[in-house]
Amino acid sequence: MVVTSFTAAAIYLLVATLQYRSIRSQQPASRTAILSLSWMALLLHAVCAIAAIQYAEGINLGFFKISAIISLIINLAFLLNVQWRPVQNLLIILYPIAAITVVTASLAPGNQTPLHNLTGGMLLHIGSSILAYAVLTLAACQAGMVALQDYQLRHRHPIGLVQILPPLQVMEKILFEMLWAGLLLLTLSIGSGMVFLENMFAQQLAHKTVLSICAWALFAVLLWGHHQLGWRSQTAVRFTLTGFIALMLAYFGSKLVLEVILQ
Repeated sequence: MVVTSFTAAAIYLLVATLQYRSIRSQQPASRTAILSLSWMALLLHAVCAIAAIQYAEGINLGFFKISAIISLIINLAFLLNVQWRPVQNLLIILYPIAAITVVTASLAPGNQTPLHNLTGGMLLHIGSSILAYAVLTLAACQAGMVALQDYQLRHRHPIGLVQILPPLQVMEKILFEMLWAGLLLLTLSIGSGMVFLENMFAQQLAHKTVLSICAWALFAVLLWGHHQLGWRSQTAVRFTLTGFIALMLAYFGSKLVLEVILQ
């Protein structure tokens, strides 16, 4: 698994480098090569991530293990999305992160007690949570692209990456499509947690629940404001990134402190 994880990481970094060079030279990279290598890396990533969380006692969802799983789902969502949307440049951000997570998941020890006897409701909650985070991570990356594009257009010097991006209106449309999908998945995640978990506000879950609800509220207000008041550009970027930070703290905050810093 260690060799497989390093191979996946190397392919991810190769694809990111190819895309970066195409941006610098303003010459589009071979789409066939990019997608073929991406699917190859994703397959190796899946093998490593699944092996990393499987223990004889159950499933380990520790910090490094779940990071690899979430990164896997993010990249899968990205590759499915890139078939219909001009979001190929997001891989410059996503793939280096994926390379780190797949290697650390194979090398890092599991500091969390494996989960076993998971019910269907708990699997629904865990699955919808991972999917929500994956889609909203893509939305946050897209928001970063929108912010950069909007800034350079306002200052009348579109250079580099911005020159090969689709029009700002198209970029914003893609962002709001991602936000709608992410909000629906986050609603399912919070709702299933309320129904199937014994106490979402127990001491070890309270901060996750509160931060997830805050993130849900931010995304919901943004989508309402966009529909009713025409919010766009910088307002959309601020709400998206703030909501994503809240969600990131909910998903990884306690895991990072308890399993990495304190351990």
